[in-house]
Amino acid sequence: MKINPNNIDILISAVEKAQYPATGLKEIALSGRSNVGKSSFINAIAGRKNFARTSSKPGKTQTLNFYNMDDQFIFVDVPGYGYAKQSKVAREKWGQMIESYLAEREELSAVIQLVDLRHKPTEDDILMYDYLKHFEIPVILICTKMDKIPKSKLQKHLKSVRETIDLEEEDVMIPFSSIDKKNVSTVMDAISEYI
Repeated sequence: MKINPNNIDILISAVEKAQYPATGLKEIALSGRSNVGKSSFINAIAGRKNFARTSSKPGKTQTLNFYNMDDQFIFVDVPGYGYAKQSKVAREKWGQMIESYLAEREELSAVIQLVDLRHKPTEDDILMYDYLKHFEIPVILICTKMDKIPKSKLQKHLKSVRETIDLEEEDVMIPFSSIDKKNVSTVMDAISEYI
């Protein structure tokens, strides 16, 4: 599937159900730890440098950001999890916002969960994956920062992620690099299965 970088727009940054856009398009949510590279991932897929703002400060995304991807589907960037510096109240508020979106949004057809390939998935990564599986949401597991791993160690790292997360057979796992755009077409093929 070819996404046209000229026809990609941010629709809305929403904090509650009443603000979700009614587009009639399927939605693919993006989930991952703060600083796992979600904005860089969106930019790589969109083929634009600064479409989604990247930040050196983790925990920057505090809303559900809906991106119209060339009228083919909607990317929904969900606030990153596992960032301790936010207050407990703020974390709980986000938790409720994310939970109501993931559990109740009919347009949601799959979640792209990003994990850092350099490290073993964290407790938060595992909890998030299990949470999505509890709601029977299909997961496309994207292992970011692939360019930071020597080729000879790639399979070892992928095996570690697969076993730690306990990836279900029907879920896809794709190593990815936002730097050299490795596997963009593989990601698009995986998304096209759900839209």
